[in-house]
Amino acid sequence: MSPLEDDFSYVLRKALIGHGLAPSDAAARAGLPEADVLALLRGAFSAATARRLAPVLGLDADAFAGHAAYHPAPCMVPGITRLDLPFGKEQVNAWLVRVGDVIILFDAGYEPTDLIDAIAAICGRLPDLACITHGHHDHVGALPNLLQAGLPVHAAGIAGTLPMHPGDTLRRGALSVRACDLSGHATPALGFHLGGLGQPALVVGDALFAGSMGGCKSPALYQHARRRLREVLGPLPDETVLLPGHGPATTLGEERAANPFL
Repeated sequence: MSPLEDDFSYVLRKALIGHGLAPSDAAARAGLPEADVLALLRGAFSAATARRLAPVLGLDADAFAGHAAYHPAPCMVPGITRLDLPFGKEQVNAWLVRVGDVIILFDAGYEPTDLIDAIAAICGRLPDLACITHGHHDHVGALPNLLQAGLPVHAAGIAGTLPMHPGDTLRRGALSVRACDLSGHATPALGFHLGGLGQPALVVGDALFAGSMGGCKSPALYQHARRRLREVLGPLPDETVLLPGHGPATTLGEERAANPFL
């Protein structure tokens, strides 16, 4: 079982920052002792405390109260391979999508050799093109290598790449890639709707994780990020597979039930 990127304490921390609240403020609004909120932040889970805090922080109460036990079911889609790459003591995802002879890479890891070696072991060659969700350093580590090899790399606002904007669509063989705006955690940031796999899929980068969402630096960015998630995810069916920048793949149906931010 692949661990979640964020446990309940990170969910709480991100929601506090997103609402511009100190733990003491949230505790007062929820009618809780500040010590209870601090205990949750320090990793001592209490479903009762989570349930009391949820409405103050705009979180789903059932999802937050059940977060400590949440792990999405294993999500295996033919043609999609997760590259679980080192990022210091943590990990970061890149995703390979292959249909027939066409291979597309999403994101470029942290250490260049880790990504290049992983692709070589799986594919035996470089992909046909790459798409980058956002420019944070753990997602663009091998970008110079890919560009030097002459690979077409599509992104928003990243030097040396081919500009891609929300609504733009790429087609290679049976695969299609349609960009959408998932800014907030990073700006600009793209998500990528994938077509041609037999099941809808969306590369979400760091906008969303299983059970959580990407951290935002200000309440304004946090509210923007949540609006973008609502607008992008709202029309999609529950069976849509979500491919995040960290942590396991999940489905939109599971996240609608178990992600406190959704």
